[in-house]
Amino acid sequence: MAREKKINVVILGLLNHEDLTGYDIKKRIDEAIGFFWKGSFGNIYPALKELEEGKYIKSRTDSAGNREKIRYRITAKGKKLLEDWLKEEQISNELRYETLLKLFFAGASDRETALRNIEVFEGEIRRDLGILKVYCKSLESIKDDGDHIYYYLTVTFGVDTYEAYLKWCTKAKKILGK
Repeated sequence: MAREKKINVVILGLLNHEDLTGYDIKKRIDEAIGFFWKGSFGNIYPALKELEEGKYIKSRTDSAGNREKIRYRITAKGKKLLEDWLKEEQISNELRYETLLKLFFAGASDRETALRNIEVFEGEIRRDLGILKVYCKSLESIKDDGDHIYYYLTVTFGVDTYEAYLKWCTKAKKILGK
């Protein structure tokens, strides 16, 4: 999978759980994994086309009222690709925070700008941490049911990480004199 696009396995992973439309895939990415992985319609739809051409997924058209919806499902070949990717030992974990990039170059401005960027970051982290804690609480009682243990572990990683980010924000603001 090293040469494959990661959006492909994101889509396969979501479809392994349930059949979805392109819109539903975007919604699941935003709501469920958006804390650690992003996806846009601009990369989801080309990936769906590529996956269908490769016979990793299959589409069907559903009529819903006046609209037709294209719903996708994973095929056996897609499940195999997903499983092969899961078993790969090569993993790429990238950390990309624009806040840290701005902080790294903050010498080109003033401390107030740096502090404001940290405060904005801190606000986003507090908001997301609240959501993650709600997910954690919801998953706590069902974590031993099917795939929920993996969702729970992902969410607890997020909670622990975001709490560390908040600790860093407090420290950084203190160092910068606030």
